[in-house]
Amino acid sequence: MSEAAPQPHAAEARFAGEPAVALWGGTAMPLLGLGVWQVRAKETERVVALALDEGYRHVDTASAYGNEEGVGRGIRASGLPRDAVFVTTKMRPTRGNPQGELLESLERLGLEYVDLYLIHWPAPGSDRLWPAFERLHAQGLARAIGVSNYDTTHLARLVASSTTPPMVNQIEFHPYFWSPAALDEHRRAGVVLEAYSPLARGRGLDHPTIVAVARRQGRTPAQVLLRWAVQRGIPVIPKSSRAERIAENRRIFDFSLSPEDMAELDGLAMRRRRGVG
Repeated sequence: MSEAAPQPHAAEARFAGEPAVALWGGTAMPLLGLGVWQVRAKETERVVALALDEGYRHVDTASAYGNEEGVGRGIRASGLPRDAVFVTTKMRPTRGNPQGELLESLERLGLEYVDLYLIHWPAPGSDRLWPAFERLHAQGLARAIGVSNYDTTHLARLVASSTTPPMVNQIEFHPYFWSPAALDEHRRAGVVLEAYSPLARGRGLDHPTIVAVARRQGRTPAQVLLRWAVQRGIPVIPKSSRAERIAENRRIFDFSLSPEDMAELDGLAMRRRRGVG
């Protein structure tokens, strides 16, 4: 397999220099984001504002999560200008009306546009939604567009049939569940692979291999798993509602894993799904 990875770069000034990856079309996406899947609606405002105060500049939600309103309130509570925060939301493909669904999400978020709009999962006929996603991108309502939970066959078909290809595919990705071949296929297609459940929902953090790498690095197991992904140029969206965990997950850009560390972690792949996003 090729180990060539998209090279992280300092993001546009709008993200205060957060390490980021460039998407097709020129949009920059911060490598670290806050995921709010399963964060209760009444908790979301606090969690988002806390993360933005900690330095995060990327928040990931979805219409299916039921907490878009809290995301919007958290962004406003942070005092940051809209352009300083990268916001992702997702459409349920069974709804069938991308423009109507995005307009409803924007109303809940209190925003005029999202930075990334995704088809949440591949449903029968969901590829037919893509021309509408392309129009949303052309209109500026979605600065970037993509998909989630697409396997490489789904993804290749959509790339081949599109005028504006998907820029991101958000899938489960961590050392227990990853495929070098799938990662290479995303890169050849020019699609950024984004990792949800990058901490495997907290299971397996006590694995001896992960613990040993963390001890060598003087870091926590969670920081090691996040670093394993971002060191490959893969954006991650760990979820937490605890202030200390949000702060801990932020501290992943001031160290590097050695080639030996990476190889040990690579070997944990079990191809067993541990979470959904």
